[in-house]
Amino acid sequence: MRSKNYFYHLFNQYKSVFTSDKRRSLYTALFLLILSMFFQYYSSNYSTAHSTQFVGDIFLDNMPTINMNPIIVEGALISLALGILLVLSKPRYIIFTIKTFAIFVTLRSFFVAATHLGIYPDQIVPSKGFFDQIYLALNLESGYFFSAHTGLPFLMGLIFVKDPFWRNIFFAMSCLFGVSVLLAHVHYSIDVFAAPFMTYSVYKMSVYLFKEDYKLIESE
Repeated sequence: MRSKNYFYHLFNQYKSVFTSDKRRSLYTALFLLILSMFFQYYSSNYSTAHSTQFVGDIFLDNMPTINMNPIIVEGALISLALGILLVLSKPRYIIFTIKTFAIFVTLRSFFVAATHLGIYPDQIVPSKGFFDQIYLALNLESGYFFSAHTGLPFLMGLIFVKDPFWRNIFFAMSCLFGVSVLLAHVHYSIDVFAAPFMTYSVYKMSVYLFKEDYKLIESE
């Protein structure tokens, strides 16, 4: 009975949020999301085709290489699925989150295309496992600057900053992923350390650009 009441309440929330005037904003959000996926795909291919030699890194040069794939691969997929389910359970967050995610991906695609650093030696790469192939198919391995593993959970923490439980969960994930990608040598240290600052800029940009969508979150 509780489950039935929950879904009934959720359905009513969707009806109240996605009125006719908000549907256009939702369609715009989905368009921006699709466009950002194209940017990511082509920037990744361009960066790979033009990659140069690796550079030294004061942190990676002095750290052992550790296989952190269970966290980097499976953990990233779990984090992504958790974020999607959480946003879908809170209709007022959907439009703003999609638009902010699109801005994040687009900005990161620009920097990935602009920097062509080569793979750091002894980098741990995904294996041929089932989840590893999903991870590669979603293009989650592409690019260096700035770290999406660190940035995306941090972004979710900012979006849910008024919810202490989820805010702390996502911020903790951001730290865990940041440490993991450094230990596995799949990111340069600057990619990880710059990610929170770049992500915060994306968040503030979205709050400024999408004021009406952000008001939906504030009215939650």
